[in-house]
Amino acid sequence: MTKIQEITQKIEELRNLMHCLMNESHKLTDVELVTLSQELDELLNEYNRLLCKK
Repeated sequence: MTKIQEITQKIEELRNLMHCLMNESHKLTDVELVTLSQELDELLNEYNRLLCKK
């Protein structure tokens, strides 16, 4: 599996987890949700960096 594929998989996992948490908490300021959002941002940035290298 390539690095881009790994990151894509992690991005999807985090997005799904975030959706589940949003449905449960109904608060976008929930600490766990904000933390996941930040992790997702970092992965998306890394994904974009890898794409730019190609």
